[in-house]
Amino acid sequence: MTGAAAGGAAGPLAGLRLIEMVGLGPAPFAAMMLSDAGAEVIRVHPLDARSEIPLMNTEFDVLARGRPSIAVDLKRPEGVALLLDLVKRAEGMLEGFRPGVMERLGLGPEVCLRRNPRLVYGRMTGWGQDGPLAQAAGHDLTYVALSGVLGAIGPADRPPAVPLNLIGDFGGGGMLLAFGMLAALLHARTTGTGQVVDAAMTEGAALLAAMIWGFRAGGAWSDERQANLLDGGAWFYGTYECADGRFLAVAPIEGKFARTFLDRLGEEAEGLRQGPQADWPAQRERLATVLRRRPRDEWVALFEDSDACVAPVLSFAETPGHPHHAARGSFLTLAGVTQPAPAPRFSATPAAIPSPPSRPGAETAAILERWGVDGAPAAEAGAIRLRP
Repeated sequence: MTGAAAGGAAGPLAGLRLIEMVGLGPAPFAAMMLSDAGAEVIRVHPLDARSEIPLMNTEFDVLARGRPSIAVDLKRPEGVALLLDLVKRAEGMLEGFRPGVMERLGLGPEVCLRRNPRLVYGRMTGWGQDGPLAQAAGHDLTYVALSGVLGAIGPADRPPAVPLNLIGDFGGGGMLLAFGMLAALLHARTTGTGQVVDAAMTEGAALLAAMIWGFRAGGAWSDERQANLLDGGAWFYGTYECADGRFLAVAPIEGKFARTFLDRLGEEAEGLRQGPQADWPAQRERLATVLRRRPRDEWVALFEDSDACVAPVLSFAETPGHPHHAARGSFLTLAGVTQPAPAPRFSATPAAIPSPPSRPGAETAAILERWGVDGAPAAEAGAIRLRP
């Protein structure tokens, strides 16, 4: 990717100071996005940070990139007082715990907003801060199940497909929180008034499906899986296995693109047309038979340089080396870990290359000095360690 040198203040959010209470998945993803765009985000770890999640707090914890860490014992009043001093100097704070956890630590939004009335307090949960399920445990899959989205994904003759943890944790969670934080930060800078951002993954997942809700209301979407335009029902929007066991994505929805696809397919396109929906299953099987005759990359070569809307289904191993990604620098390697580069891109304020993940508490002393906070009382009480 192009951009400023690593470690420099760069990006459209340069100068913005945020505090991230370290947790799992969506809140760190939101913090990573804000940091990638130039915000100074400090991660608050427990004093003796441990995790049951594999690779968390290691060099492989990609969601932790670009942010320094301070380690604090929040069971000690001196630790809480220290964090409130940081809150006073921040514009925003993010946390992803169950409702009530931050309040029990003495760091709930009422306390923090009294200390800093301009503060934007971002809260990330699965179900939201209130409602019958607010205190219930869950994960991406359960949140997406309740949103209505999971039931629409997958083949008609099998259970709904598990779509990784992308829809709830990251699309409907972390991105929603990052957007909410930015909206509230803009309001706070305009009015001087902070507020709480209540981001719920199940609501965010439902929001991602807004267009589908419109299709359904207009009679253009069925609750039956694999019976619609965008769920694999149409032969011209789906994935197909090739002769080598790899897959091809075929998506020429519009008529002009479908004609290009069929023209490139030549004689093997016989019987395929964008006809009535009743014909889709037979035509989908017809195209599946055709595409199983050649290896994936032969089909890719056939459709290259055309508007047929065909692409290879790449593995993670293949993706960074694809010529398009290589040309744009869409992936980078930090401390030996290949990962997606910051996105989106900004023409006037390009983002810096992020630094690798920090060890918990590695920058405690440096953060306190930079933010102008006296760490001596907390250090004397054993709530922080000024030397990691």
